[in-house]
Amino acid sequence: MSKALFLDRDGTLILDKVYLADPAGVELIPGAIEGLSRARTLGYKLFLFTNQSGIGRGYHTLDDTLRVNARMEELLGLGSPLFAGVCIAPEAPGQPVVYRKPSPRYILEKIEQHRLDPAQCWMVGDSAADIGSALAARINVAAVSTGKIDPSTLPEIAAHRIPIYPSFAEFAATLT
Repeated sequence: MSKALFLDRDGTLILDKVYLADPAGVELIPGAIEGLSRARTLGYKLFLFTNQSGIGRGYHTLDDTLRVNARMEELLGLGSPLFAGVCIAPEAPGQPVVYRKPSPRYILEKIEQHRLDPAQCWMVGDSAADIGSALAARINVAAVSTGKIDPSTLPEIAAHRIPIYPSFAEFAATLT
């Protein structure tokens, strides 16, 4: 069995620009390259898991999101495909949930498909939805404070003693 990181996009790897549809607006969070490179060197499979309710709300299209993701990978410069899998959850709040975090469905599917060891899997993100998906999938969770939410204000943090890191890179530095 192998190990993996499930990574939120906005607020974890790139700056959260709310409903980002233009690839020109992609800005990496400092340390994202180093953190991803370290994780990959240590043998972690990388999965991108992002809620994109702007699609469900009609603000932008799936193609726009794919172009943003492609630009992010280009800026990261770590080769393509960087991710062993990508989940773009297009549902808006109030729409039937298929993959929208905090649903654990994507994580659970990838654990089975890739024969991952849940004890060696992490969800890394900046929101209650990210934390909720990890808790529901029963994998490890780490919060980063590079997003629009101060994770220390989330009740899940205290209730589950979830560590908060200043950035994804600082979390990645703790991986073994």
